[in-house]
Amino acid sequence: MASKKCVAYVSTYTMGDNHGIRIYDVDVENGSLSEKGKVEITNSSYITISHNNRFLYSITDFGVESFKILPDGNLELVNKASINGMRGCYLSTDYNDEFLFCAGYHDGKITVLRLDKETGAIGEITDEVYHRGLGSVAERGFRPHISCVKMTRDNRYLLAADLGIDYVNVYRLNHERGTITQADIIRCDQESAPRHFKFSDDGRFLYLISELKNCIDVYEYHEEDDVPYFDLIQTIPTSDKYRQPGVAACTINISKDGKYILASNAGENSVVLYSINENCGELTKLFCLPISGEYPKDASLFPDNKHLVSLNHETNTMTFFTVDYENKCIVMNGKELKIKQGNCIIFHELD
Repeated sequence: MASKKCVAYVSTYTMGDNHGIRIYDVDVENGSLSEKGKVEITNSSYITISHNNRFLYSITDFGVESFKILPDGNLELVNKASINGMRGCYLSTDYNDEFLFCAGYHDGKITVLRLDKETGAIGEITDEVYHRGLGSVAERGFRPHISCVKMTRDNRYLLAADLGIDYVNVYRLNHERGTITQADIIRCDQESAPRHFKFSDDGRFLYLISELKNCIDVYEYHEEDDVPYFDLIQTIPTSDKYRQPGVAACTINISKDGKYILASNAGENSVVLYSINENCGELTKLFCLPISGEYPKDASLFPDNKHLVSLNHETNTMTFFTVDYENKCIVMNGKELKIKQGNCIIFHELD
């Protein structure tokens, strides 16, 4: 059976160019991309796709923008909306695609906006919540910097990672009003800088990558009597050592089939691949290897897990590799592609 046609969306900063999203046709079998289109948008620092796979949302200098995904993978602007604050760094939708959540790194604010499920349009702001507290790392200004916001897979709680104050705040979502109220705090190690996180496909396990601690913390999530619980079950490094000077863990992505986690490290400019034990949630490191570029701000496995791409923000490239699971290594696959200041890459299968 032939695999579905696939495209990739890459968000970029727009220094000297007003096209902040690039669209690529994906050759899954050979692990390569070829550009097919570009979208005018300023400084697209992050993008996400709705859970119904019909719409793409992007951060921009002026707030957030919504796009309809066309049958060929190209994008058609739906509308734009303000977030009433400084430019965001991360966004996601709830699992019913009724709300859009935007994380504010610069102002430490979570913005919740209502979505129209049928048209994908972004509506009014339903809530704004500022994080409070003091951090421990002087370079970050001793203040909140929200770096990731995402719902639990049961669609009950919004988690917000704050690498400025070393917390992950847990909020209960009111699905009628679109408001959030704090339900818990996951207190991370001091100066760990929790950056991004993902949930396992079944929603039982939380994988949290910390920028300065250079590790992934694995938590088991469950709920009892309307109270969320997150129990730490594993801590595993993304580099050879915890808190390695000059190394900062960047991104974390789970493979399409839920069997692997891919993370990246700036400084040593590497990717690290883990297999996931689907029963207990724990990770086993397969390899940690260089990516032939600087600052792998994002990295992802291709949909078939046979290749991977690294988005190298400082060298303005995407580099491609074939994954050799038997020998636990990667082999460079073809020439790099030039792309200015890439931030985020998402693979998307077309209907």
